[in-house]
Amino acid sequence: MDAETLPYALDLVAGSGVCLSPEKRTALRTSLLLVRRDYRFEQVRLWGRIHGTRGAYYVAEGLGPDRAGPRSRLYSLNCVDWSLLPPPAEEMIPMTAGLKGRFQGDPSYEYENYDKKEEVEKPYEEETGALVKEELRLVVTVDQIDKAVGIVPRGAYIKTPLGPVHENRSFEGLSLTEAKKLSSYFHFTEPVNLKNKTLLEKADLDPSIDFLDSLEHDIPKGSWSIQVERGGRIVVLRSLLWPGLTFYHVPNTKQHGYIYFGTGEKNIDLPFML
Repeated sequence: MDAETLPYALDLVAGSGVCLSPEKRTALRTSLLLVRRDYRFEQVRLWGRIHGTRGAYYVAEGLGPDRAGPRSRLYSLNCVDWSLLPPPAEEMIPMTAGLKGRFQGDPSYEYENYDKKEEVEKPYEEETGALVKEELRLVVTVDQIDKAVGIVPRGAYIKTPLGPVHENRSFEGLSLTEAKKLSSYFHFTEPVNLKNKTLLEKADLDPSIDFLDSLEHDIPKGSWSIQVERGGRIVVLRSLLWPGLTFYHVPNTKQHGYIYFGTGEKNIDLPFML
């Protein structure tokens, strides 16, 4: 959700419970524009908010020329002061895999890693586990949500022959009919299913815009909810796998984006609920 159009975009997703006070909206927009200037980002987006028991994390993303390239993420506790998050790494995932429950809202809070084999002969060694800071858990959770349910409409981005991905200036939005289809939306991350397609399946694809995975093949099937609101003027997608993720698109316009307002917990029971 672009910082420049933040107040307007928040009104479009208000039906999903994404509500902020006028003071916080003003503080977020002003501070994010200052972050873009200070860190020299080409674009700054409000990624969302993760609710904790004692506070909340406001997360933002800074983008460079390559929209699909590495992103710099920042977090704030008061919508004014922002701190950089360390980049996600593969070794962080097993360190936070055993952490369950709500976030606390304190980046210095330390979890004890209970993912350790039980030993009956040495019971006292089980009490001393590795401590994991909540800031590390925040990095992994935001990255997992972004890879799983961060989406864009088909044609909004174009891949150049040299590899970088840029915004498609000729994109004028999806029609209302196309906006109701899951096949019209892509995961904005490294494709997985696309690499497994045969040459015959790739024959009808445009390599400049069809370089991402479509939502129609997501597992479990039925993990997305599509709704048309405000008399057909806006199409809203909600993730049932990560409750709190809301994507909006105004048909026949360039206006689109997504935001996450939730607890940072995955709905692992979704396959049994469908």
